[in-house]
Amino acid sequence: MSKVAFLLANGFEDSEMQVPYDEVKKAGHQAEIIGLKAGETVKGKKGNAEYTTDKAIAEVKAEDYDAVVIPGGSSPENLRLDPDVLEFVKQLDASKKPVAAICHGPQILASAGLLKGRTITSYPPLQDDMVNAGANFVDQEVAVDGNFISSRTPKDEPAFVRELLQVL
Repeated sequence: MSKVAFLLANGFEDSEMQVPYDEVKKAGHQAEIIGLKAGETVKGKKGNAEYTTDKAIAEVKAEDYDAVVIPGGSSPENLRLDPDVLEFVKQLDASKKPVAAICHGPQILASAGLLKGRTITSYPPLQDDMVNAGANFVDQEVAVDGNFISSRTPKDEPAFVRELLQVL
């Protein structure tokens, strides 16, 4: 089974973490929550979910994971300036491992410089940011481009999870 990293900080979109996390575990995969600090409690923006980070980004290696999931909300904004977060997703992408981002999650991919020439979707108001980062933006429930899986909003979670589980 696969080992999946979930990149998480305060202000995540509750269901965009809960649904993929629960489904990945239900399918028998190992899920680890990676934040800026280990053992930190992070809360969803709607107050419906909170998690404790398993590890700090500075102490993990991309080679130890088979995929990464980046939930949306404000969490990506809180993670995208950390060089370890950017290096982690760059290394996973370089290894052609699945990189799944929903809603605001693709902001991290933009900051990591990974979107040039890639087809991506995200929270629709981020379209200009995605295009400015070099992406081919599509407004659809899920976009799959090589090892990238992206979706727009919580209503797209079924398609997002379906594509994620298919590649795991």
